[in-house]
Amino acid sequence: MARFRDHPLPPTFNRLAWSNLAAQSAEQVALAAAPIVAVLLLGVGEGRTGALQTALTLPFVLFAVPAGLLADRFSRRMLMAGSEAARAAALTAILALIWLKLLTLPLLALLGFVAVCGTVAYSVAAPALVPSLVPPQSLSAANARIELARTTAFAGGPALGGLLVGWIGAAPAFGFAASLSIIAVVLLAGIYEPARDPAPARHPLQEIREGAAFVFRHPLLRPVFATQFIFNVAAFLVLAVFVPYAIRHLGLSASGVGMVLAMYGVGMVGGALSATRVMRRVPFGTVIALGPVTGFVAALVLALTTIVASPWLAGLGFFLLGAGPILWVISTTTLRQAVTPPRLLGRVSAINIMSYGARPLGAALGAIVGGLYGAEPCLQLAAGIFAAQALVILLSPAVRLSQQPEMAGKPVGGLRAC
Repeated sequence: MARFRDHPLPPTFNRLAWSNLAAQSAEQVALAAAPIVAVLLLGVGEGRTGALQTALTLPFVLFAVPAGLLADRFSRRMLMAGSEAARAAALTAILALIWLKLLTLPLLALLGFVAVCGTVAYSVAAPALVPSLVPPQSLSAANARIELARTTAFAGGPALGGLLVGWIGAAPAFGFAASLSIIAVVLLAGIYEPARDPAPARHPLQEIREGAAFVFRHPLLRPVFATQFIFNVAAFLVLAVFVPYAIRHLGLSASGVGMVLAMYGVGMVGGALSATRVMRRVPFGTVIALGPVTGFVAALVLALTTIVASPWLAGLGFFLLGAGPILWVISTTTLRQAVTPPRLLGRVSAINIMSYGARPLGAALGAIVGGLYGAEPCLQLAAGIFAAQALVILLSPAVRLSQQPEMAGKPVGGLRAC
């Protein structure tokens, strides 16, 4: 077993961490700017902006598995750099179309789709690359750094994107996002990626089956995937109904709703900042359990607002919903990296991202139940679903791990600095 200790992260990983921050920030700024541009510049309504948002989420379902195959067959660093360069090109094309007054909603959706495909490829390849850059005992610290960058971008990117559009206009906002993507590419260029044995030429479907079979037959990864899938259903059930619920039942203004929802990002950043200290002091399996259990507690707090209509309780619920699950992401990413053979890391990472497919299911469930019975039953139902995901992981062998498992592949030897 590898014990979690303080170890300096190598310079080559630090370049990846900064590249990840730039890439994640580019994604969030562009995702925030796109619907604002659609409404203010193109004059589209709610239905067509919904279609735009659909186009910007489809790559996570359609492209995750192909990206995993590519990450296991080719250089992960080159895949990340190429996908980020494609995103920069797509954002630059939007910038040019705005300046030329040629932008239309179909073109915005198409170029946004291409940009998000870059996001998916980067997100799949990055966790697969990390174990080749840091020693096994530093995996948790490295993943905490990666998640801190993601949560910082997630918390601040949408607000920054909106402010940029408001202050300097739509075109410069996309130009700023494209510049961040270019910075991410430049940082990746300085990373040394150890060579891997070439993958045998096989049919893509056979490789997909191999990756899926590894996840769904593994006694540790199978309950992790199930827990994450159920969590996403419950979380997006809450998000689907909370805004009208908060205005109608809690009496919040638009700014008040924004402040309550912002507590989710605050919780994420706080959880990521505390992750290294928590994982140093708490058994590895207990950290894995913390996220689902905290999610259940958060759901109970939010359901309690149906009895005690308090915005403070709602804010606490969203804070917990952000803080605990970040520990889950860091610990389960470390678990996957430890137990997965290096040749499968890309596909296993892709299967994990496929659990995001539960998000539209949760949103649809919120639309159905909320439409028939109102938001209050939705929050109570979400608490029950959160209870189910906590039960799945608490009954699994993952929570009994005292330390990070031994690496499935060969331990990292001499790591070169860039």
